Amino acid sequence: MARGRDRLSAIDLLPEECSDIIAWADQQLANRDRTQLDIYAEWKEKLIALQGETGIGFDIPSFAAFNRYSIRLSQMTRRLEQTREIAATISKRMDASASDDLTLIAAEAIKTLIFELLQQGGDAGLSPKGAMELANALRAATAAQASSTNRRQKIEKEFESKVEAVTDAMVKQVGLSADQVAQIRRDVLGVRE
Repeated sequence: MARGRDRLSAIDLLPEECSDIIAWADQQLANRDRTQLDIYAEWKEKLIALQGETGIGFDIPSFAAFNRYSIRLSQMTRRLEQTREIAATISKRMDASASDDLTLIAAEAIKTLIFELLQQGGDAGLSPKGAMELANALRAATAAQASSTNRRQKIEKEFESKVEAVTDAMVKQVGLSADQVAQIRRDVLGVRE
């Protein structure tokens, strides 16, 4: 049975003017050089100061809400770091001609992420803006996939041209017969006649 969207968190309900302060907290949590309690205390002070400066009234989220947000952020950051490590490991093992495979893997990872977020419903906190960003990421990955395929095909054509030039030179200089050259193309170089 499909789940509906869950209730927005206290941090999700903060006004747009709080975005910089939320981003600051995100960065502080990611740095891992201060306690969560210290970060929350300073974050709360910044929100109170913003209320005073702008006159905007909003409820300041509790430490429990901040803790839940921190845990969710930590889990997402860990998943992104794992994905980055996997992509780095794969890219080290692939040469330039195999980068098309890496592009395919990245596109599939984005598709999987979108699917998971849609399955999680409200837990993922997928806003319309987030959905648009994911759609843009998928569009960019698909374009990269097409570009990578075109580049790979161009490299293959260039390689085949070079093979032709080398085999022609071999016929002239070494004296190989046309049958021998054709055999080299088939067996060693994998080029079809």
